Amino acid sequence: MEQSVFARRMSRVLHAISELTSRSAMTVVVVVLLCVFGVALAVQGFPTRWEAIFSTVSGAVTLVMLFVVQHTQGRNQRVLQLKLDELIRTSPQADDHLVHLEVADDSELLNREQDQLAHHEAVRDGSDEV
Repeated sequence: MEQSVFARRMSRVLHAISELTSRSAMTVVVVVLLCVFGVALAVQGFPTRWEAIFSTVSGAVTLVMLFVVQHTQGRNQRVLQLKLDELIRTSPQADDHLVHLEVADDSELLNREQDQLAHHEAVRDGSDEV
């Protein structure tokens, strides 16, 4: 499935934002900016217009960061899932039914989980039912 040029560029931009904002130095920059803004508000007598602007900007930044985090986490989850699927696929003792289990019904997930728990209990007890 081919991604459009726009989607690839947007993905790169979102990852760049994620990389930039995940650094500890960015946290320091934001804290300093918030302190400077707080002092400026206090000096100016807490004007209502400034507070409204701050509220609007912080809401917009929060919304953008929500999408940035969602995008990068979703991509990382897909990559991890592909790696795990490849490990399952290449292991001769692995249960091939576990590949793409993330799209299974909840009842199938529950059954698989119970099977895994039973297997681990059998191993822990030293039973031959493994």
